[in-house]
Amino acid sequence: MDIEMPVGAKFGVEKSGKNKKKALLGGSDSSMATEVSKDMLDTSDRELCRLFVEMFQPVGGENIAAVFNDENYANIAKSKWKGDYGADCRIMSISRGKGSSLGMGAGKKKKKKSMGFAAKMAAELNPESSGPFSLPNNIEVAIFVAPSPKELVAIERICNEVGMGTCVILLNARLGKYDGKFPTEDSAVLFSEEFVPVFHLGAAPQEAAPECLVFRSYPDDWTLARKPKVGPPKVISSSPERFSIEECQEAYDTIEIGDLEEKVEDFMGNLAGWFK
Repeated sequence: MDIEMPVGAKFGVEKSGKNKKKALLGGSDSSMATEVSKDMLDTSDRELCRLFVEMFQPVGGENIAAVFNDENYANIAKSKWKGDYGADCRIMSISRGKGSSLGMGAGKKKKKKSMGFAAKMAAELNPESSGPFSLPNNIEVAIFVAPSPKELVAIERICNEVGMGTCVILLNARLGKYDGKFPTEDSAVLFSEEFVPVFHLGAAPQEAAPECLVFRSYPDDWTLARKPKVGPPKVISSSPERFSIEECQEAYDTIEIGDLEEKVEDFMGNLAGWFK
């Protein structure tokens, strides 16, 4: 299952009272910067995970794994969710190779390096690390938060290990940015075909379709829409498959022509009214 929400989306999960309402409305501080900071991204991803953890509470918190990329992110979640019964789960981190229960102590943050896909695969399997990450046998729902290429390598292995017995959910993996290009044919099939985009709401490729959004709610088609300055989004095109950059460009060019024709028609209508 693949879930993608807008970059830095505010869910207000970690707020309460007036602050929660303010967060849900996007805040009222006009001095707030419009750019999305790293902290805002991390908070958005963590809150989205928190929502899914609560959604699956009926299976039991001990059977739910919230998996973050490294121990630092996992420790922040433990601190933020401490005492929250709706967040009962096992909070884990791929970089440690181990899982831990909610509320355990923090560790040191690892320094990140820029690596290619092959190097990240080697790092994930490095015998000097704490061992390849694995899920406990009892996990029924595994929620992976904003995995990068390195984590996708581990997730592919985990999917092969657990099979269909565990529901694996990717949150904000942004799989579309890879354009189907993965290191192996098996990984391409897994992430491009087997993971179902259950819900997707995000920006279209802005170089191809400026100010446009892509939306999909399973089992409906993918929808490309443009948000005008006034009024609700206007649907440009729909497709049973994810839009490619070229398809977004083609659809955007078509709607631009349509808008121009509409403006001309309005002008001609007003002009005709002068002679009545």
